[in-house]
Amino acid sequence: MNRFSRPLKTVPPALPQIARRPVASSMMRSAGYDDAHAVLEIEFVTGTVYRYHAVPKREWTGLMEAGSKGRYFEAHIRDKYPMRRVSSS
Repeated sequence: MNRFSRPLKTVPPALPQIARRPVASSMMRSAGYDDAHAVLEIEFVTGTVYRYHAVPKREWTGLMEAGSKGRYFEAHIRDKYPMRRVSSS
């Protein structure tokens, strides 16, 4: 576990709602990206929504183009960027 796998201790200012689009994945229901703030928002199949902060746009593009969204997420995003749970089901 690295320093990014723990939730942020300080909550960043409220961001506007991030529009998510459905994705074909056994791990995720939907994903969206706020370009102005470099925030990736993912809704998992459990219904829990997380925001990943300071995510470069290339990671968003890579995720959307990946044949396996789950594998891309595990290799390029999970535990690599600060995250915060937004909601849970």
